[in-house]
Amino acid sequence: MKDLLINIGIKSKKAFTKNVSSKKKDKVLKDYCHLINKNRKLIINQNKKDIINANKKKIKSNLIQRLILDDKKISNIISSIKKIIKLKDPTNRVLEKWKRPNGLNISKISIPIGVIGIIYESRPNVTSDVASLCFKSGNTVILKGGSEAFFSNLVLSKLFRNSLKKNNIDENFIQFINVKNRKVVDFLLTNMNKLIDVIIPRGGKKLVKKVHALSTIPTISHLEGICHSYVDKDANPKIAKKIIRNAKLRNTAICGATETILLHEKIIKKIGNQILKDLEDNGCKIIGDNKIRKSYNNHIKKASIKDWSKEYLAPTVSVKSVKNIDEAIHHINKYGTMHTDCIITQNKKMAKKFLNGVKSSIAMHNTSTQFADGGEFGFGGEVGISTNILPPRGPVGLNQLVSYKYQITSKGVIRK
Repeated sequence: MKDLLINIGIKSKKAFTKNVSSKKKDKVLKDYCHLINKNRKLIINQNKKDIINANKKKIKSNLIQRLILDDKKISNIISSIKKIIKLKDPTNRVLEKWKRPNGLNISKISIPIGVIGIIYESRPNVTSDVASLCFKSGNTVILKGGSEAFFSNLVLSKLFRNSLKKNNIDENFIQFINVKNRKVVDFLLTNMNKLIDVIIPRGGKKLVKKVHALSTIPTISHLEGICHSYVDKDANPKIAKKIIRNAKLRNTAICGATETILLHEKIIKKIGNQILKDLEDNGCKIIGDNKIRKSYNNHIKKASIKDWSKEYLAPTVSVKSVKNIDEAIHHINKYGTMHTDCIITQNKKMAKKFLNGVKSSIAMHNTSTQFADGGEFGFGGEVGISTNILPPRGPVGLNQLVSYKYQITSKGVIRK
């Protein structure tokens, strides 16, 4: 196993030294789309193997939901790659340039990061998204998908390598680790810092914690999506009801789903109860604090402190009453994961205070938290949502997968 992983790393480093033109990159991605479309039946059949294994292992239903590939999801994969094709190559661009009084001409140029290692769970579309984004941004990528999506990931990565081969480009721009041994991740994190430049974990809390604890490689982390929607005292009832239903229930299995609703105490009876009834009528379980229970329904489960830090990824939501916007911001900054948080209000002053006050990588006003997605941002796709304080933050798409360097020219200037 160790020799296999070291060899993969060496191949990635070697592939990274090879320049590929923007035109050639787009040709590879177009051919990849064609191969995915041509091999729909093969992809679905391989995915069925994963679903059978997942059911045998009694994997949670929300994870199986993320795992399933059908014709619609395959079309979405192709659509995502086509969007990436339309985006400009983010490498070798002059970001800034200026001239110093002493004659130095300084340019800041975008460059690829290098070898990127992605450790991810469940979603097979991550394989195609990440491979496409890393390749177009000039990076090589080592993919370590979860065992639950092994066959789906394998076929999607093979099709990408076939597209590279067809265009006479080193197949090792994209490599998939086809070993299920759990020790693979440990070895990647602790023994490959000379071969991998950045690690991006995309999965549950346990995976991210493990990466933080073990990695000797810089990371771009995606923590849990404990997202909040705060309904202010100046919220429009119709807008609030519509946004909350969508933010919680459109897709409960994604990291951008709202997990905690904060209600200003002055609108609990007027607006809050309508919102909660609408959620319950649509199959959502409510967990509330004492004020919410007293106002809405004393029979709903009482919220504990643990509920404020819980990512349900299911039709369940915790609801808390707050005295004012300051308490809402404090709660979010204390219990949130700096993912995505929203205020619903018609008061522009309060909206601005909220947007500036929460530490979130994505702060929203009168908008469903389900828009926390690279595709929705116009990035074509994403390798994840970064909840780091340091950049990149939020959806990590094409333009976030580059670094930069300074190029300096002069007419023989020396420093005195």
